[in-house]
Amino acid sequence: MTIYQTILPGGKHWSFTMRRGSTLRLTDVEGRGNAGMLLHNPQNLLERYNAPDTLKCQHTFFLTKGHCLYSDMGRVLCAIISDDAGWHDTVCGTTTRAMVDERWGKLTYQQALNDFHQSGQEAFLVEALKYGLTRRDMAANVNWFSKVAADDSGNLHYVENHSPPGTSVVLRFEMDALVLLHTCPHPLNPAKAYPAKPIAIQIGVAGAEASEGCRHSAPENARGFANNDIYLQHATVPC
Repeated sequence: MTIYQTILPGGKHWSFTMRRGSTLRLTDVEGRGNAGMLLHNPQNLLERYNAPDTLKCQHTFFLTKGHCLYSDMGRVLCAIISDDAGWHDTVCGTTTRAMVDERWGKLTYQQALNDFHQSGQEAFLVEALKYGLTRRDMAANVNWFSKVAADDSGNLHYVENHSPPGTSVVLRFEMDALVLLHTCPHPLNPAKAYPAKPIAIQIGVAGAEASEGCRHSAPENARGFANNDIYLQHATVPC
């Protein structure tokens, strides 16, 4: 069941609070899109998505169906319950003002109105400030629909045409989470023109059984879900 849906144009930003048990479907409408995401606990904004722990405890370099996104408190913020892309980047970060100006040319809002060239960092900060967050609260983000590959020397390269039109990923939230989202380009995107690609957003609901596959996909995930149970029940663990 879809509760809400919209399309976020390319090069823009949005934020919202997802409740436990709700689902978020992101769809790359035109293909070759990118959706940058940061997550925070709305009850304690110091708790945020932790990319290193997310990858380390699941022995992976990328995100796809069956993976969980961890906070820096060892809890599962959300689980990936469906994925058409098979690979989403969470190691390359987001674009800065300097990157955008150098690669695609400086084009301000005063010059181009809604077609201006916005960076991912600026987009995150605009949304973060609405909740009292600042630059120091920024962390490594997810880049949905983007894939990077490493060569024999360890250099990362952007994989073009990875996400065809209509590609979707669905997250089930295992605890309340503040979502900061932008549709600015991936920092390694080699496109000659600023790639402003829209992303469709659908919010729905799903029972706990939807994320059972994620709970059991790695030993650490079972512990992460157990940490959620303790947190959500306000239980105290004896020393």
